[in-house]
This record gives sequence, C-alpha cells and structure tokens, in this order.
Amino acid sequence: MLRGKFFPYCILGFILAVVALVPAQGQSEESGAAVKARYVLQDLPLAAFQNAKLPKSIANDRNILLGSIGSDLWHGPNDKPNEFWMLTDRGPNGLVKVNGENRRTFPIPEFNPAILKVTVGNGAIRIVETIPIVTRSGKPVTGMPNQERRDETPYDFTAEKKLPFNPNGLDSEGLVRTKAGNFWIVEEYGPSLLKLDRSGKVLKRYVPKGIGLKDADYEVAEALPEILGKRKINRGFEGLAMSQDEKTLFLALQSPLLNPDKKTGDSSRQTRILAFDIATEKVTAEYVYRFDASKEFDPTHSAPDEMKISSLAAIAPNTLLVLERTDWVARIYRVDLAAATNILGSRWDDPGTAPALEALNDGLPADAKALSKTLVVDLSRLDAIPEKIEGVAVIDDTTIAVSNDNDFDMGDFNANGENVGKGTKNTILVIKLPASLAMSKSAGVPSTLSAQ
Repeated sequence: MLRGKFFPYCILGFILAVVALVPAQGQSEESGAAVKARYVLQDLPLAAFQNAKLPKSIANDRNILLGSIGSDLWHGPNDKPNEFWMLTDRGPNGLVKVNGENRRTFPIPEFNPAILKVTVGNGAIRIVETIPIVTRSGKPVTGMPNQERRDETPYDFTAEKKLPFNPNGLDSEGLVRTKAGNFWIVEEYGPSLLKLDRSGKVLKRYVPKGIGLKDADYEVAEALPEILGKRKINRGFEGLAMSQDEKTLFLALQSPLLNPDKKTGDSSRQTRILAFDIATEKVTAEYVYRFDASKEFDPTHSAPDEMKISSLAAIAPNTLLVLERTDWVARIYRVDLAAATNILGSRWDDPGTAPALEALNDGLPADAKALSKTLVVDLSRLDAIPEKIEGVAVIDDTTIAVSNDNDFDMGDFNANGENVGKGTKNTILVIKLPASLAMSKSAGVPSTLSAQ
C-alpha cells in the first residue's frame, strides 16, 4: 500500500498531472530529499507475460498479475536516462497453516524468474525486453526450492500436495549488468551468485562450500565461505553491487546467519557483506554490517527479525550504498569498506567460535569492526513511498531511483481459486537527494533522469 496522500500543489501542478508529467510527490523536511517522479507498472496477466516468451508454460495463472519486478533495479552507465533493468523473484508463493504447520505454497509452480528491460515515462513503466533465466540446455530454471531438508518443502495451491524440488530453481533478488551486456544475479536459496550471458542462460552458479547441490543443469562451484550455509531460509543474498571497473562484486546477506542457532540469528543485529573478485572467482573480503536497533528504526514493528538489507550500489572504490529496511521503513546508508575489518577466513567464519559473531548484540570486538554508516536518506519520511522497497539504482551524483516488491499483489483466493489482489502496484520512484553522493567520476551516468 502507498503511504501518504496526494494534494494539489497549484494550477500548474494540476495541468502537469493532467498531461501525466509526474510532479514531485513529497519532500522530507528532515533530509530535504524529494520525489521527482513516480512510475507504475500497468496490469498484465502473468500467463500472458510468461507465455509470450515460454509458450504454453502457464496454463492457469489464477488471476495473478505480473509482479515483484522491483526485487532489484539497475541503471548502467550506457543506459538511456529513462531505461532500467529489473528482476523478478521466484514467483507467487504463500504460507498456509495445515494441522498447526506452516506450508510454503506455490500457486503457479511453473513460474520462471525473468530479467526485464523497462523504460519509464508519462507515469508508466513499460516493458521493452523480457529475458527468462534458463539453464545450460535452455530450460526454465523455475523458482522452486533446491534441496530437501535444506529448503522449505514446496506444496501446491491446496497446501496438500507436495511439489518436487528443483536443483536449478532460483529465488532471484539482486542484479547487475556489465557493459558487455551480461548479467550477474544473487539469490536466496543457496545463497548463491550466478553468472548469466546476455540471453539469460546460467553459465555458472557459485554456492557455499559443503552444500552439495547436485544435478543442476549448469556448472556449480562451491566458492563461497562454508558458514553462509547457515543462512536463514528465504533470507539468503538479497543485495548485489558491481564496482565501476567491473572487477569486483559485492554481495549482501539479507539477514543474520542462524549462527549458531535460529534463536541467535533471529535476534542478531549482525549480517555480512562479501567482496567477490570476478577474474579469480574467489571471495576476497567479508565485512560486518550492523543493523540499527529495531525499536529505534521501526518502533511500530520492532522485532529484530524484521531488519533486512535489500539492495546495494557501488558509488566509489571503497564506498557502497546500503538499503536497510523493514517492510514498512527504509533508509539508505553510505558505508566505508576501508575503515572496516576484513573478517574473511577469521575466527568469525568458524561455526565453532563461541560466542558467535551473530550473538554479539551488545558490541563488537576490535577484530570485527563493522562498516561505518552515514545516513543518505530516510525514504519512509517521503510521501507516496510503497512498502517493501527492495531496489536502488544510482542515476547521478544527486539522484537515485528506488523500486518496490509488491509480492505479485497476492491477496485472498476466491471460491474459484483465483487471486483477489489488494491493488498494490510495482513502482519506480526517482528521488532527488539533498546532498552529493561524492561519487567517483566513473560511478554515475552522464545525464540525469527528469520527470517524464
């Protein structure tokens, strides 16, 4: 649901609205940030969307519309000012309680994650290219869980029939695109990093050591720290950024590891951001990211488990933007990598260390200095900001864009098994920042996206 209300600004504002030249939607009195433009994806039945690229793959979409395309947002240096790349997640899913047990349901198990090239203008998001993510042999990867006992057991729409696991399945959440047109994505099941060619074909999947993912229809390399295997279910890698020289990727865990156990992980304030060297295909650094205290960040929804990282952006060689959020409150911080401890291969990567890094909520020792954080913008103080902001793209030194994940607008199902949504839309908002990001010269794009 969208926050805030729309008010007429003046006669000129009214005229602009009529011609759909979206005016500024709101301003943060505290930060001076302002929404310059807002763009919305129009309704598109999910079957019609997917079957156009993967014919006859969805027979019944249960009245579910295309959604969750804002799981991440990318704007590259060679993209036109009004062009973006977006990414769906694993597809429509839910939890249904049966005999006191929560079961993960997939009402459209045939759904396949996809990368979208979109343009924005006149208040609308328009899809200009759809790239389904496929295996080495060209088959859909699907969004189904990979491994029994390690992932949630998938059920059909009724929550009664078990569905098969799929080692190819991806819960895609983070996206970057190289200047050559290839893609890197991160996902939550492994958690894993994947290299894709420009057609969407998976070339290689990098997973934590020891998870034993077998029978995938693409190459799998156990190249990530073993301790990442303790990721919380559905809370693997959510953020991905690429350095301006395209030599390094930065991967963020959405939530703290369940290290040593679920109780510790659910209450922890520590998660991790990794650096991955593309040339050597190795992790070269690991940093501690410390969440704000949940009671101060979002007093209305103050459970520590609500705190998440959902997006990253690289703005200088040692500087990242980090989107920290709950489903209702979102802030973007600048973090300095050079001032933090590289804990890769240290005792903090050893699951036998006690107390574990995730247990140190009262403070961190000198050998685990966390990333320093500087607030760039509190998005929740702006009008018309959707819930579940998950994507951030840098437009220029003072302009960013953000996107939301609308969860396919899943609501209740009627007697015919059809979705009755709440009307939550996929949205891109362009935001003018009150101060410079102090980007390196190669970090941004040459022109600013203005309201169109």
